[in-house]
Amino acid sequence: MRNRSGSGIRLDYFQRLVNRSILKYQNPATGLIASRHDIEHSWVRDNVYSILSVWGLALAYKKTADLDEDRAKAYELQNAVVMLMRGLLRSMMMQSDKLEKFKKTQSPTDALHAKYCTRTGKTVVGDNEWGHLQIDATSLYLLTLAQMTASGLNIIFTLDEVAFVQNLVFYIETAYRTPDYGIWERGDKTNHGLPELNSSSIGMAKAALEAINELDLFAARGGPASVIYVMPDEAQQCQAILTSMLPRESSSKEVDASLLTVIGFPAFAMDDLSVIKATRDLIHSKLEGKYGCIRFLRDGYKTPREDPNRLYYEPSELMQFENIESQWPIFFALYHLNGLFRNDKEQADKYRQKLDEVMLKTDDGIPYMPELYAVPAEVVHEEIEEKNSQKRVPRGQKPHMWGQSLYILGRLMSENFLSPGELDPLNRRLIREDKPDVVVQVAILAEDAEISHALAKHGIHVQTISQSYPIQVHPARVLSQIFSRLGKSKRLGLSGRPSGEIGLLATSKLYMLDNKIFAFIPQFIDAHQFYMSWDVDFLVDQFQTDMDFLARSWTMLGRPLILFLVSNTMLDYSREMPSALIGTLKKLQSGYISGTRVHMGKLSDFLTTSCMTQLDFLRDQDDPSQKEGNVLDFIDTILSPSCPRPHLLAAAKRARKTSRSVSGQAIYGIVRRSRSIQIDSEQIPGSDGSMPTSPMPQSEEANIPFQFGEHPRCMPALRPKDSENNFQHLRTAVSMHHSHSMTLSGHHNISIPQGNEVNVHELLENLKQSDSLQEQADIIHYLYTHKGPDWDTGIDSQRKCTVRDLLTELYEKAGHWKQWWLVRHTAGMLKKRVEDLAIAATDLVVRQKQLSVGMPPYGEHIITCPLPPDELASIIFNAYAEDSSSASLTQELLIYLAMFIRTEPKLFSEMLRLRVGLIIQVMASEMSRTLQCTGEEASDHLLNLSPFEMKTLLHHILSGKEFHISAIKGQKPAKDVKETLKGESREKKLSIVSRHNKNEVKDFARLSTREKVVSQRDLDLISAPAEPESKKDKGDDRQGQWLRRRRLDGALNRVPVGFYPRIWKVLRRCQGLKIDETTLYRSLTEEMTEGEFKFALEVEIVLNQIPEPEYRQLMVEAMMILATMVENDNCKINMDQIILVDHIVTEANRIYVETQKIPPDILNNCMGARGICFHLYDSAPSGPHGTMTYMCRALARLFNLPVQNGDLECTIS
Repeated sequence: MRNRSGSGIRLDYFQRLVNRSILKYQNPATGLIASRHDIEHSWVRDNVYSILSVWGLALAYKKTADLDEDRAKAYELQNAVVMLMRGLLRSMMMQSDKLEKFKKTQSPTDALHAKYCTRTGKTVVGDNEWGHLQIDATSLYLLTLAQMTASGLNIIFTLDEVAFVQNLVFYIETAYRTPDYGIWERGDKTNHGLPELNSSSIGMAKAALEAINELDLFAARGGPASVIYVMPDEAQQCQAILTSMLPRESSSKEVDASLLTVIGFPAFAMDDLSVIKATRDLIHSKLEGKYGCIRFLRDGYKTPREDPNRLYYEPSELMQFENIESQWPIFFALYHLNGLFRNDKEQADKYRQKLDEVMLKTDDGIPYMPELYAVPAEVVHEEIEEKNSQKRVPRGQKPHMWGQSLYILGRLMSENFLSPGELDPLNRRLIREDKPDVVVQVAILAEDAEISHALAKHGIHVQTISQSYPIQVHPARVLSQIFSRLGKSKRLGLSGRPSGEIGLLATSKLYMLDNKIFAFIPQFIDAHQFYMSWDVDFLVDQFQTDMDFLARSWTMLGRPLILFLVSNTMLDYSREMPSALIGTLKKLQSGYISGTRVHMGKLSDFLTTSCMTQLDFLRDQDDPSQKEGNVLDFIDTILSPSCPRPHLLAAAKRARKTSRSVSGQAIYGIVRRSRSIQIDSEQIPGSDGSMPTSPMPQSEEANIPFQFGEHPRCMPALRPKDSENNFQHLRTAVSMHHSHSMTLSGHHNISIPQGNEVNVHELLENLKQSDSLQEQADIIHYLYTHKGPDWDTGIDSQRKCTVRDLLTELYEKAGHWKQWWLVRHTAGMLKKRVEDLAIAATDLVVRQKQLSVGMPPYGEHIITCPLPPDELASIIFNAYAEDSSSASLTQELLIYLAMFIRTEPKLFSEMLRLRVGLIIQVMASEMSRTLQCTGEEASDHLLNLSPFEMKTLLHHILSGKEFHISAIKGQKPAKDVKETLKGESREKKLSIVSRHNKNEVKDFARLSTREKVVSQRDLDLISAPAEPESKKDKGDDRQGQWLRRRRLDGALNRVPVGFYPRIWKVLRRCQGLKIDETTLYRSLTEEMTEGEFKFALEVEIVLNQIPEPEYRQLMVEAMMILATMVENDNCKINMDQIILVDHIVTEANRIYVETQKIPPDILNNCMGARGICFHLYDSAPSGPHGTMTYMCRALARLFNLPVQNGDLECTIS
């Protein structure tokens, strides 16, 4: 008989270790492992982690087998692994009905159960009796399934099981927006059953999605039907959210040791080395101890002060667990494994030694890992006084099989029985390696030959859609419908993919089915419900942003391919291409655009270099007799045209213009009065509130008043044959009167003036004859609000013509003329919802930003969690009531904010709540300040900005850049439509110009204080430098800038870096902070740690009760002065009281007035919000006469601190 080698003998030792500590608890019938020896409960997560060591040992035996006996042991161990994985699969498949429900609801009660009966595989507790929604556990199962399948194990046997696994992918792909109970099954750390968005769950889901994508579950014996597909945009969303959250775990846990499984083995989910290091360092500094790591700060589990008779904690008792949290040795095992995977010998040796010190041994010398080490009750006070000073005792499960398994894996690797590549055959550990620059492939397609010819005039030669054959080009919605068939199984009652959204990464691939190749146009070009795609400038800007996104986010094989369709709607009246579009296409030809490498060519040129995906899953597995041609018929069904909306009335003949009737006068301006955007005259620097409510007299050219956003080059083309019947109900508007060209009262209501009776028949007659968009809008608005959208107007004698039909036609007509104020108003009345509304709101919320919609201070609605699209749209429309324009604008701004937070997250630093209504008011205030016009005129200007101009203005406000608004003057106005078609229109377009040098900033400041009211015909002058004013000294150059800065920061809820942790320290010293009649009490520090997101929200809620943004910022500055004093006084000042922050600000104002010796009569004329002097609001924070200097003096008075006379300098600012 041949002697065993040394390695064989050593492996036999590990086999005994595995059998004695893990496999002895595996049920022979179900394959499940009881997580505790005293109860027959098998947790999904614990089972997967426990079987990893068995799998690793099987691989080691298989690699180093000396005898048939070793091969037999490897076979036995492999079967134990397969048995457990299939046992978990079987238990989950018995809940396929819950999986189907969860795809639609994401409700915790519809989640797959977290644990099953070890003996039967059935559920052991009810849906509401446990925190079952644990996305990380399901993700860990899928990740391990992918790794084991890639290593050669056959775990999945049937196509029904493949369909179920595909639906598990759908189950976890929304992890980035689905709060769950997390790895510790608690949710919020008080364990009150409140799910949270957890970084550990998102990271594990991201890893699972990437690992299982396009994996054949039948391995070498499989085919197209057994392949799993993942939408790449869902994995990328998880990546983006994870990056933004780390090193934070959740709202209640500022850091968690479980994140070691995300930044290292087994997930390897993070590729940013700086984020990995920051997370690892924070865990080491805050959580690591002598016996392991605590799970999270103030974790009371199995501490001597925990009440064993209840599962939850009261918020006020969390502080008693500080410094005595139990320490878990399992995290030393993770540190050890991660050191081995990173080839960091120093870390691996360090934590192996620490593991040896905390491992226990049985009587026969078998090492085992306890669940945790706790502080004995008799030395609690000593441990609180000096952390890690007392000896701890092992408690909990013995062995802790999850930790035991990771310990064995580490030993197998450290003794060279396993290599990192064997435990990670999918090479997830290499995600951190540098990748080559991505070249984005761009194919420009023309809608027809006419478009192709128009582009050729500019030297840009492209194909039409029909010329792209044999590649078939379809809109993104077709791909969405195709993927809806993925994972369907009639026998299991499972439908396909639930989401209708298709991201950019998915449309940047080529797809093949039955030897036919398909390409798809991105969804932002395919948008057909909302009006933003009507703005060519916005489309071009979005196109450039998407190319940059592809270059940064692409991780698949091959190069990304993006299609851009140039359609007839992009041409101007003379059938010419917009200059913005031509300029972008020229840049694409150069090979670089906005720093992104691009390759522009024909679609057929990219066949060999693009990523290709098979669409074989379209075949119905329940119908084996299905013919291949039937699959292609499904695509044709999606593209079958729907019945177009018929023209309900013939074009009205041009009538002689009549005087406005009494009824017309009664409703005149009703659209404008429906708005809720209000600007206080005090918010306009240099205004005394006496600004006129009507514009200056107009010149003779003003029969077509200038409108921001009126840009004929971007207007949809009107073919000559269509010009007569394109808008049948409403007369073609030659005189496109904008709402700011009328004299109206400033009351924002839609009531009809008393004493004016409205004759509906007279209104309808006016509607037939009117050629003014404004008049048509007023009449239709009145009919909509007083008669209802389904009221038959009787305009068409042959068929029913409802108010909704007229409103839809007005919406299309306004879009044709680029009258954005009316487009937004009619879109709101039609309750149109932007396609990506829910995704945009989700992108903001999951990045720890709360949203509020509605106008402050009383109409705001708070959004704190992801919501379905229809529910979110309903909240927005209800928040603004009759103000349809603001409802549409809010949807727009949410889209732009989401774009910015994805591409420029630094714009949102130190901002917790985005108050969209207040942002709208600030934007209108900026228009009023820059254009020196009334509040009503400013709201008119704002609402008539094009989508691209609106996005640009929002970006400037968020970035804090100094800017001004100018108008580019073009040709004289056209007299009729024919002249407009000839291109003889007067072109004016908004230009938002950043200020860069010092002189420009001075001109900007001077503009903020000008007393002249600028009329529409004077707008061109704004872009020119202001004339020198000799009477003003140099100090006046910056007048108004700090007031504006405080208003912007207050409206955006921006606070200084480190503000919330510093306020937490202030509360630890005092009894509370009273802020505008609301008090933050010291007890908050007992419930929450200084880095908790929940604490920051508590402070933010109080600050948001202050309606004046500039006063809010002064309160923030006062609180920062308090924090600085606390950090520097060495606890010498007695602060054991409730500090009135308002008193600090008012006292600082009193000192300022005394110091500046402002006469009472002048002081009365320069009072701002809350009785604070305007000049104090407009002072810089630091310096001898800065606001913080006066607040320091105010603090000195309130706390009776000695201050030297005349010492006003704020040395701490």
